[in-house]
Amino acid sequence: MKTRELEYDLPPELIAQHPVARRDESRLLVYDRVSERVDHRRFADLPDVLGDALTVVNDTRVVPARIPIDRPRGEVLLLERLDDDGLWEGLARPTRRLRPGGRYGPVELLEHVGEGRWRLRLHGEPAGETPLPPYITEPLDDPERYQTVYADESGSAAAPTAGLHFTEDVLRRLDVERVTLHVGLDTFRPVAVDDLREHPLHGESFSAAASAWHRIESAPRVLAVGTTTVRVLETLARGGPLAGRTDLFITPGFEFKRTDALVTNFHLPRSTLLALVMAFAGVEETRGLYELAIQERYRFYSFGDAMLLL
Repeated sequence: MKTRELEYDLPPELIAQHPVARRDESRLLVYDRVSERVDHRRFADLPDVLGDALTVVNDTRVVPARIPIDRPRGEVLLLERLDDDGLWEGLARPTRRLRPGGRYGPVELLEHVGEGRWRLRLHGEPAGETPLPPYITEPLDDPERYQTVYADESGSAAAPTAGLHFTEDVLRRLDVERVTLHVGLDTFRPVAVDDLREHPLHGESFSAAASAWHRIESAPRVLAVGTTTVRVLETLARGGPLAGRTDLFITPGFEFKRTDALVTNFHLPRSTLLALVMAFAGVEETRGLYELAIQERYRFYSFGDAMLLL
């Protein structure tokens, strides 16, 4: 797949800067892949539209991972905890002015491993700022709005945003199971090569309880909440371990073995997330849905609206 196939034009005013007042009042574009029918609903309607599928969520929790530094002025974004003794991998900028062995507040840089990534030691627990994406330029009043209501396992550098729409009321009306994938660089880094096959993945850590996977594996239908959940399900469906790292890269032509339906937000151009959606719904079908969403003034990206693919 050529990366240019992941491009589209989005009016800037459709980039959501804030979440809606109530999580489940976001809009939900529903697309049936068999009938090709499109319906416009509210997220609170999800249980009525979905039917009896088992809903699988990613219960990762975002850490306060954005740590500002003063000299030189910049920041460190914690990506992944590597051990229990303060060793992390992170992005640091301005990388060219930083040195191995340098101490910047609570962060001690150990080794530059390429592409702005550093192996580092964090003295103390993460106590930075909520790591909002750069396209959100307005402050977030309540950091908990960048967490899902079921967030549990701490370790992500970004939220699994499809889950931000769920409320306790919606969850009570669904049959829910949990897995964990800690969102890191692979999920949010844009594609910078012309051929998607050349885009490198470093892998992200995941886990699933044996009891959870038994229920998921035997369920008649499974709804994956978000692209990160899809990567866990499809890794396990291919014989992967219940805990480890996945570098599964899902692009058009991929055979889905344990994802029957997908809830997802509207993603950035040139992103691996958009490639996954195209793999599930079809390239031209996804293009058409995005064009329709823009026409209907849906809100895009992390705090935007959602799409249900049946």
